[in-house]
Amino acid sequence: MSSEWPFVMVEDVCELIVDCVNKTAPIVTEVTPYRMIRTTNVRNGRIDLSGCKFVKQETYKTWTRRAQLNYGDVVLTREAPIGEVGMVTEAEGVFLGQRLMQYRVNPQSLDARFLLYSFLSPSLQQQFGSHEGSGSVVSHIRVGDCFKFKLKLPPLEVQQGIATMLGAIDDRIALLRETNCTLEAIAQVLFKSWFVDFDPVHAKQQGELPIDLEKTTAALFPNSFEISEMGLIPTGWKIERIDNLLELAYGKALKASERINGQVPVYGSGGVTGYHNEALVDGPSIIIGRKGTVGSLYWEDRPFFPIDTVFFVKSKLPLTYCYYLLKTLGLSEMNTDAAVPGLNRNNVYRLLVRCPSPELLTEFDNIVSGLRHRIFLNMVQIQTLTALRDTLLPRLISGQLRLPDLGSIAELKAA
Repeated sequence: MSSEWPFVMVEDVCELIVDCVNKTAPIVTEVTPYRMIRTTNVRNGRIDLSGCKFVKQETYKTWTRRAQLNYGDVVLTREAPIGEVGMVTEAEGVFLGQRLMQYRVNPQSLDARFLLYSFLSPSLQQQFGSHEGSGSVVSHIRVGDCFKFKLKLPPLEVQQGIATMLGAIDDRIALLRETNCTLEAIAQVLFKSWFVDFDPVHAKQQGELPIDLEKTTAALFPNSFEISEMGLIPTGWKIERIDNLLELAYGKALKASERINGQVPVYGSGGVTGYHNEALVDGPSIIIGRKGTVGSLYWEDRPFFPIDTVFFVKSKLPLTYCYYLLKTLGLSEMNTDAAVPGLNRNNVYRLLVRCPSPELLTEFDNIVSGLRHRIFLNMVQIQTLTALRDTLLPRLISGQLRLPDLGSIAELKAA
Protein backbone atom coordinates (compact mmCIF):
# COMPACT_ATOMS: atom_id res chain seq x y z
CA MET A 1 0.00 0.00 0.00
CA SER A 2 1.07 3.59 -0.51
CA SER A 3 1.37 4.07 3.27
CA GLU A 4 4.27 1.62 3.12
CA TRP A 5 6.21 3.89 0.76
CA PRO A 6 8.79 5.75 2.83
CA PHE A 7 9.59 9.45 2.51
CA VAL A 8 13.22 10.11 1.63
CA MET A 9 15.27 13.23 1.11
CA VAL A 10 16.34 13.68 -2.47
CA GLU A 11 20.03 13.84 -1.51
CA ASP A 12 19.77 10.29 -0.15
CA VAL A 13 18.72 8.82 -3.51
CA CYS A 14 20.91 10.86 -5.85
CA GLU A 15 24.51 10.27 -6.87
CA LEU A 16 25.01 13.93 -7.69
CA ILE A 17 23.31 17.24 -6.90
CA VAL A 18 25.10 20.26 -8.32
CA ASP A 19 24.37 23.97 -8.23
CA CYS A 20 25.26 25.80 -11.41
CA VAL A 21 27.84 28.56 -11.62
CA ASN A 22 25.79 31.54 -10.50
CA LYS A 23 27.11 34.24 -12.74
CA THR A 24 26.34 35.02 -16.34
CA ALA A 25 28.40 33.07 -18.84
CA PRO A 26 29.84 35.19 -21.69
CA ILE A 27 27.96 34.28 -24.85
CA VAL A 28 28.97 34.60 -28.50
CA THR A 29 26.91 35.43 -31.57
CA GLU A 30 28.30 32.66 -33.77
CA VAL A 31 27.04 29.10 -33.58
CA THR A 32 29.34 26.79 -31.61
CA PRO A 33 29.06 23.19 -30.31
CA TYR A 34 28.49 24.58 -26.78
CA ARG A 35 25.04 25.66 -25.62
CA MET A 36 23.80 27.12 -22.35
CA ILE A 37 20.48 26.11 -20.77
CA ARG A 38 18.77 29.04 -19.06
CA THR A 39 15.70 29.01 -16.84
CA THR A 40 13.59 30.05 -19.83
CA ASN A 41 14.54 26.80 -21.58
CA VAL A 42 13.03 24.67 -18.80
CA ARG A 43 9.25 24.52 -19.02
CA ASN A 44 6.42 22.03 -18.50
CA GLY A 45 8.60 19.04 -17.72
CA ARG A 46 10.91 19.46 -20.73
CA ILE A 47 14.07 21.24 -21.76
CA ASP A 48 13.80 23.13 -25.04
CA LEU A 49 17.23 23.64 -26.57
CA SER A 50 15.97 25.63 -29.56
CA GLY A 51 16.59 29.00 -27.91
CA CYS A 52 19.91 28.25 -26.23
CA LYS A 53 22.77 30.75 -26.29
CA PHE A 54 26.18 29.73 -27.58
CA VAL A 55 29.56 30.03 -25.82
CA LYS A 56 33.20 29.28 -26.55
CA GLN A 57 34.84 26.01 -25.55
CA GLU A 58 36.81 27.70 -22.74
CA THR A 59 33.55 28.99 -21.22
CA TYR A 60 31.98 25.55 -21.46
CA LYS A 61 34.93 23.99 -19.61
CA THR A 62 34.80 26.63 -16.89
CA TRP A 63 31.04 26.32 -16.35
CA THR A 64 31.16 22.50 -16.21
CA ARG A 65 34.09 22.18 -13.83
CA ARG A 66 31.73 20.95 -11.10
CA ALA A 67 29.97 18.44 -13.34
CA GLN A 68 28.96 17.90 -16.94
CA LEU A 69 25.40 17.00 -17.86
CA ASN A 70 24.48 13.40 -18.58
CA TYR A 71 21.48 12.00 -20.40
CA GLY A 72 18.70 11.55 -17.85
CA ASP A 73 19.83 14.26 -15.43
CA VAL A 74 16.92 16.24 -14.00
CA VAL A 75 17.14 20.03 -13.98
CA LEU A 76 15.26 22.30 -11.55
CA THR A 77 14.87 26.08 -11.72
CA ARG A 78 15.31 27.63 -8.31
CA GLU A 79 14.57 31.20 -9.37
CA ALA A 80 12.81 33.12 -12.14
CA PRO A 81 10.61 31.08 -11.90
CA ILE A 82 10.73 28.61 -9.03
CA GLY A 83 10.01 24.93 -9.62
CA GLU A 84 10.17 24.38 -13.38
CA VAL A 85 11.62 20.97 -14.18
CA GLY A 86 13.02 19.16 -17.21
CA MET A 87 15.09 16.13 -18.13
CA VAL A 88 18.30 16.19 -20.16
CA THR A 89 17.80 14.28 -23.40
CA GLU A 90 20.75 15.82 -25.25
CA ALA A 91 23.90 16.34 -23.21
CA GLU A 92 26.77 16.81 -25.67
CA GLY A 93 28.16 20.34 -25.32
CA VAL A 94 25.21 21.49 -23.19
CA PHE A 95 25.61 23.11 -19.76
CA LEU A 96 23.59 24.93 -17.12
CA GLY A 97 23.35 28.69 -16.79
CA GLN A 98 22.34 30.57 -13.66
CA ARG A 99 19.69 29.58 -11.09
CA LEU A 100 19.54 25.92 -12.08
CA MET A 101 20.13 22.70 -10.11
CA GLN A 102 21.29 19.39 -11.58
CA TYR A 103 20.14 16.05 -10.13
CA ARG A 104 21.60 12.67 -11.11
CA VAL A 105 19.81 9.71 -9.55
CA ASN A 106 21.30 6.65 -7.94
CA PRO A 107 19.88 4.08 -10.39
CA GLN A 108 19.84 1.42 -7.67
CA SER A 109 17.32 3.45 -5.69
CA LEU A 110 15.59 5.96 -7.94
CA ASP A 111 14.37 6.04 -11.54
CA ALA A 112 15.30 9.32 -13.26
CA ARG A 113 11.93 9.82 -14.91
CA PHE A 114 10.17 9.02 -11.64
CA LEU A 115 12.18 11.85 -10.05
CA LEU A 116 11.07 14.14 -12.86
CA TYR A 117 7.40 13.33 -12.26
CA SER A 118 7.85 13.55 -8.50
CA PHE A 119 9.18 17.09 -8.97
CA LEU A 120 6.14 17.87 -11.15
CA SER A 121 3.70 16.51 -8.56
CA PRO A 122 1.65 18.84 -6.31
CA SER A 123 3.53 17.62 -3.23
CA LEU A 124 6.95 18.70 -4.50
CA GLN A 125 5.60 21.81 -6.20
CA GLN A 126 4.20 22.82 -2.82
CA GLN A 127 7.63 22.33 -1.29
CA PHE A 128 9.17 24.49 -4.03
CA GLY A 129 6.46 27.12 -3.64
CA SER A 130 7.03 27.42 0.10
CA HIS A 131 10.03 29.58 -0.79
CA GLU A 132 7.86 32.21 -2.56
CA GLY A 133 7.79 35.51 -0.70
CA SER A 134 10.52 34.37 1.67
CA GLY A 135 11.63 37.91 2.35
CA SER A 136 14.21 38.30 -0.39
CA VAL A 137 13.81 40.78 -3.21
CA VAL A 138 13.39 37.90 -5.69
CA SER A 139 11.79 34.67 -4.52
CA HIS A 140 14.18 31.77 -4.85
CA ILE A 141 15.03 28.37 -3.44
CA ARG A 142 18.26 28.37 -1.49
CA VAL A 143 20.88 25.95 -2.72
CA GLY A 144 21.01 24.15 0.61
CA ASP A 145 17.27 23.50 0.55
CA CYS A 146 17.57 21.84 -2.87
CA PHE A 147 19.15 18.82 -1.15
CA LYS A 148 16.35 18.40 1.41
CA PHE A 149 13.19 17.98 -0.67
CA LYS A 150 11.18 14.96 0.45
CA LEU A 151 9.54 12.49 -1.91
CA LYS A 152 7.79 9.16 -1.58
CA LEU A 153 9.92 6.23 -2.67
CA PRO A 154 8.04 3.14 -3.90
CA PRO A 155 9.98 0.03 -4.98
CA LEU A 156 12.11 0.61 -8.05
CA GLU A 157 9.94 -1.55 -10.31
CA VAL A 158 6.88 0.48 -9.27
CA GLN A 159 8.76 3.71 -10.00
CA GLN A 160 9.66 2.41 -13.43
CA GLY A 161 6.08 1.38 -14.17
CA ILE A 162 4.74 4.78 -13.16
CA ALA A 163 7.43 6.57 -15.17
CA THR A 164 6.76 4.37 -18.21
CA MET A 165 3.03 5.10 -18.15
CA LEU A 166 3.34 8.84 -17.66
CA GLY A 167 6.27 8.95 -20.09
CA ALA A 168 4.26 7.25 -22.81
CA ILE A 169 1.60 9.94 -22.51
CA ASP A 170 4.19 12.72 -22.55
CA ASP A 171 5.98 11.19 -25.53
CA ARG A 172 2.72 11.10 -27.45
CA ILE A 173 2.07 14.74 -26.55
CA ALA A 174 5.57 15.68 -27.72
CA LEU A 175 5.08 13.83 -31.01
CA LEU A 176 1.79 15.63 -31.66
CA ARG A 177 3.44 18.99 -30.96
CA GLU A 178 6.31 18.18 -33.31
CA THR A 179 3.80 17.15 -35.97
CA ASN A 180 1.99 20.46 -35.57
CA CYS A 181 5.26 22.36 -35.91
CA THR A 182 5.91 20.50 -39.15
CA LEU A 183 2.42 21.21 -40.50
CA GLU A 184 2.76 24.88 -39.58
CA ALA A 185 6.13 25.07 -41.30
CA ILE A 186 4.65 23.52 -44.47
CA ALA A 187 1.95 26.19 -44.56
CA GLN A 188 4.46 29.00 -44.07
CA VAL A 189 6.79 27.64 -46.76
CA LEU A 190 3.90 27.40 -49.19
CA PHE A 191 2.83 30.98 -48.52
CA LYS A 192 6.38 32.25 -48.98
CA SER A 193 6.87 30.28 -52.20
CA TRP A 194 3.62 31.47 -53.78
CA PHE A 195 3.17 35.01 -52.46
CA VAL A 196 6.62 36.28 -51.47
CA ASP A 197 9.19 34.57 -53.71
CA PHE A 198 6.76 33.92 -56.62
CA ASP A 199 8.45 30.60 -57.36
CA PRO A 200 5.69 29.30 -59.69
CA VAL A 201 5.80 32.52 -61.74
CA HIS A 202 9.58 32.35 -62.09
CA ALA A 203 9.30 28.72 -63.19
CA LYS A 204 6.64 29.46 -65.80
CA GLN A 205 8.64 32.45 -67.03
CA GLN A 206 11.46 30.01 -67.76
CA GLY A 207 9.05 27.72 -69.59
CA GLU A 208 9.05 25.12 -66.79
CA LEU A 209 6.19 23.49 -64.93
CA PRO A 210 6.33 24.64 -61.28
CA ILE A 211 7.62 21.84 -59.08
CA ASP A 212 5.00 19.94 -57.02
CA LEU A 213 2.08 21.82 -58.56
CA GLU A 214 -0.78 20.21 -60.41
CA LYS A 215 -1.50 21.67 -63.84
CA THR A 216 -4.77 23.21 -62.69
CA THR A 217 -2.98 24.98 -59.83
CA ALA A 218 -0.04 26.05 -61.99
CA ALA A 219 -2.50 27.57 -64.46
CA LEU A 220 -3.58 30.06 -61.76
CA PHE A 221 -0.15 31.72 -61.85
CA PRO A 222 0.90 34.12 -64.63
CA ASN A 223 4.12 33.53 -66.56
CA SER A 224 5.48 37.06 -66.39
CA PHE A 225 5.98 40.11 -64.14
CA GLU A 226 5.01 43.75 -64.40
CA ILE A 227 6.21 46.96 -62.77
CA SER A 228 4.24 48.31 -59.79
CA GLU A 229 4.79 50.83 -56.98
CA MET A 230 6.17 47.88 -54.98
CA GLY A 231 8.52 46.78 -57.72
CA LEU A 232 8.01 43.72 -59.88
CA ILE A 233 4.84 41.76 -59.22
CA PRO A 234 3.21 38.87 -61.08
CA THR A 235 1.23 40.13 -64.06
CA GLY A 236 -2.39 40.77 -63.19
CA TRP A 237 -1.86 40.98 -59.43
CA LYS A 238 -2.93 44.13 -57.59
CA ILE A 239 -1.37 46.38 -54.98
CA GLU A 240 -3.79 46.80 -52.08
CA ARG A 241 -3.81 48.55 -48.74
CA ILE A 242 -4.39 46.26 -45.79
CA ASP A 243 -7.65 48.01 -44.90
CA ASN A 244 -9.04 46.95 -48.29
CA LEU A 245 -8.39 43.33 -47.37
CA LEU A 246 -9.31 42.97 -43.72
CA GLU A 247 -10.54 44.72 -40.57
CA LEU A 248 -8.77 44.76 -37.22
CA ALA A 249 -11.68 44.75 -34.78
CA TYR A 250 -11.26 45.67 -31.12
CA GLY A 251 -11.67 43.11 -28.37
CA LYS A 252 -13.80 43.82 -25.31
CA ALA A 253 -12.82 44.32 -21.68
CA LEU A 254 -13.39 41.26 -19.49
CA LYS A 255 -11.76 41.31 -16.06
CA ALA A 256 -10.74 38.01 -14.53
CA SER A 257 -13.22 38.64 -11.70
CA GLU A 258 -16.06 38.95 -14.24
CA ARG A 259 -15.38 35.65 -16.02
CA ILE A 260 -17.71 32.73 -15.50
CA ASN A 261 -16.01 29.35 -15.66
CA GLY A 262 -16.56 27.71 -19.03
CA GLN A 263 -14.87 26.26 -22.11
CA VAL A 264 -14.40 29.47 -24.15
CA PRO A 265 -10.75 30.60 -24.32
CA VAL A 266 -10.11 34.23 -23.38
CA TYR A 267 -7.31 35.83 -25.42
CA GLY A 268 -4.98 38.61 -24.38
CA SER A 269 -1.86 39.73 -26.21
CA GLY A 270 0.11 36.95 -24.53
CA GLY A 271 -2.28 34.23 -25.64
CA VAL A 272 -4.97 32.41 -23.67
CA THR A 273 -5.36 34.07 -20.26
CA GLY A 274 -8.29 32.01 -18.96
CA TYR A 275 -11.72 30.72 -19.88
CA HIS A 276 -15.26 32.07 -19.91
CA ASN A 277 -18.75 30.71 -20.56
CA GLU A 278 -19.59 33.03 -23.47
CA ALA A 279 -17.80 33.84 -26.72
CA LEU A 280 -17.48 37.25 -28.33
CA VAL A 281 -16.32 35.82 -31.68
CA ASP A 282 -17.20 32.62 -33.48
CA GLY A 283 -14.06 30.91 -34.74
CA PRO A 284 -12.04 30.53 -36.72
CA SER A 285 -10.31 33.87 -36.55
CA ILE A 286 -6.97 35.54 -35.94
CA ILE A 287 -5.98 37.39 -32.77
CA ILE A 288 -3.35 40.16 -32.85
CA GLY A 289 -1.66 41.66 -29.78
CA ARG A 290 -2.52 45.36 -29.48
CA LYS A 291 -1.21 46.26 -26.00
CA GLY A 292 1.54 44.48 -24.13
CA THR A 293 2.92 41.87 -26.50
CA VAL A 294 2.62 44.00 -29.62
CA GLY A 295 1.99 42.16 -32.88
CA SER A 296 1.64 38.69 -31.39
CA LEU A 297 -0.42 36.43 -33.67
CA TYR A 298 -2.73 33.54 -32.74
CA TRP A 299 -5.01 31.35 -34.79
CA GLU A 300 -8.13 30.08 -33.04
CA ASP A 301 -10.52 27.54 -34.55
CA ARG A 302 -13.08 27.64 -31.75
CA PRO A 303 -15.38 30.40 -30.50
CA PHE A 304 -13.34 32.71 -28.24
CA PHE A 305 -13.37 35.97 -26.28
CA PRO A 306 -10.74 38.57 -27.27
CA ILE A 307 -10.17 41.15 -24.53
CA ASP A 308 -9.37 44.81 -25.06
CA THR A 309 -5.61 44.30 -25.40
CA VAL A 310 -6.03 42.58 -28.77
CA PHE A 311 -7.57 42.93 -32.21
CA PHE A 312 -9.35 40.15 -34.01
CA VAL A 313 -9.56 39.87 -37.79
CA LYS A 314 -12.64 40.15 -40.01
CA SER A 315 -12.25 39.59 -43.74
CA LYS A 316 -14.04 38.34 -46.82
CA LEU A 317 -10.75 36.84 -47.96
CA PRO A 318 -9.71 33.38 -46.75
CA LEU A 319 -8.47 33.73 -43.17
CA THR A 320 -5.65 31.31 -43.90
CA TYR A 321 -4.23 33.82 -46.37
CA CYS A 322 -4.75 36.72 -43.95
CA TYR A 323 -2.95 34.85 -41.16
CA TYR A 324 0.21 34.10 -43.08
CA LEU A 325 0.15 37.52 -44.73
CA LEU A 326 0.05 39.19 -41.31
CA LYS A 327 3.07 37.13 -40.28
CA THR A 328 5.11 38.88 -43.01
CA LEU A 329 4.28 42.46 -42.01
CA GLY A 330 6.59 42.88 -39.00
CA LEU A 331 3.76 43.87 -36.66
CA SER A 332 5.90 43.27 -33.57
CA GLU A 333 8.14 46.14 -34.68
CA MET A 334 5.27 48.62 -35.03
CA ASN A 335 5.12 49.84 -31.42
CA THR A 336 3.78 53.40 -31.42
CA ASP A 337 3.51 54.05 -27.68
CA ALA A 338 6.64 54.72 -25.65
CA ALA A 339 4.97 54.27 -22.25
CA VAL A 340 2.90 51.14 -22.89
CA PRO A 341 3.69 49.11 -26.00
CA GLY A 342 0.85 49.52 -28.47
CA LEU A 343 -0.11 48.72 -32.05
CA ASN A 344 -1.97 51.45 -33.95
CA ARG A 345 -4.26 49.76 -36.44
CA ASN A 346 -4.22 52.77 -38.79
CA ASN A 347 -0.50 52.23 -39.24
CA VAL A 348 -1.23 48.63 -40.19
CA TYR A 349 -4.04 49.66 -42.53
CA ARG A 350 -1.69 51.89 -44.53
CA LEU A 351 0.65 49.03 -45.40
CA LEU A 352 0.71 47.95 -49.04
CA VAL A 353 0.74 44.31 -50.09
CA ARG A 354 0.70 42.38 -53.37
CA CYS A 355 -2.63 40.64 -53.78
CA PRO A 356 -3.18 37.66 -56.14
CA SER A 357 -6.35 36.56 -57.90
CA PRO A 358 -9.36 35.29 -55.91
CA GLU A 359 -8.98 31.89 -57.59
CA LEU A 360 -5.42 31.53 -56.35
CA LEU A 361 -6.44 32.56 -52.83
CA THR A 362 -9.14 29.89 -52.89
CA GLU A 363 -6.62 27.26 -53.98
CA PHE A 364 -4.25 28.28 -51.18
CA ASP A 365 -7.09 28.09 -48.70
CA ASN A 366 -8.10 24.63 -49.90
CA ILE A 367 -4.60 23.33 -49.17
CA VAL A 368 -3.84 25.18 -45.94
CA SER A 369 -7.29 24.69 -44.38
CA GLY A 370 -6.58 20.96 -44.49
CA LEU A 371 -3.27 21.51 -42.69
CA ARG A 372 -4.86 23.73 -40.08
CA HIS A 373 -7.65 21.19 -39.49
CA ARG A 374 -5.04 18.53 -38.76
CA ILE A 375 -3.29 20.95 -36.40
CA PHE A 376 -6.59 21.55 -34.61
CA LEU A 377 -7.35 17.84 -34.23
CA ASN A 378 -3.87 17.28 -32.85
CA MET A 379 -4.36 20.13 -30.38
CA VAL A 380 -7.60 18.55 -29.15
CA GLN A 381 -5.76 15.27 -28.62
CA ILE A 382 -2.93 17.10 -26.81
CA GLN A 383 -5.44 18.69 -24.45
CA THR A 384 -7.09 15.33 -23.77
CA LEU A 385 -3.78 13.60 -23.08
CA THR A 386 -2.55 16.49 -20.94
CA ALA A 387 -5.69 16.29 -18.80
CA LEU A 388 -5.22 12.53 -18.48
CA ARG A 389 -1.58 12.92 -17.43
CA ASP A 390 -2.37 15.71 -14.96
CA THR A 391 -5.07 13.53 -13.39
CA LEU A 392 -2.90 10.44 -13.13
CA LEU A 393 0.37 12.04 -12.06
CA PRO A 394 -0.43 13.10 -8.47
CA ARG A 395 -2.40 9.92 -7.78
CA LEU A 396 0.34 7.64 -9.06
CA ILE A 397 3.19 9.51 -7.38
CA SER A 398 1.36 9.55 -4.02
CA GLY A 399 0.29 5.90 -4.29
CA GLN A 400 -3.40 6.78 -4.22
CA LEU A 401 -3.74 4.96 -7.54
CA ARG A 402 -1.90 1.72 -8.15
CA LEU A 403 -0.72 0.44 -11.50
CA PRO A 404 -2.75 -2.81 -11.39
CA ASP A 405 -5.88 -0.68 -11.12
CA LEU A 406 -5.18 1.15 -14.36
CA GLY A 407 -5.16 -1.40 -17.15
CA SER A 408 -3.42 -0.41 -20.35
CA ILE A 409 -2.90 3.11 -21.65
CA ALA A 410 -5.03 2.17 -24.66
CA GLU A 411 -7.94 1.42 -22.36
CA LEU A 412 -7.45 4.70 -20.55
CA LYS A 413 -7.41 6.70 -23.78
CA ALA A 414 -10.55 4.93 -24.98
CA ALA A 415 -12.43 5.68 -21.76
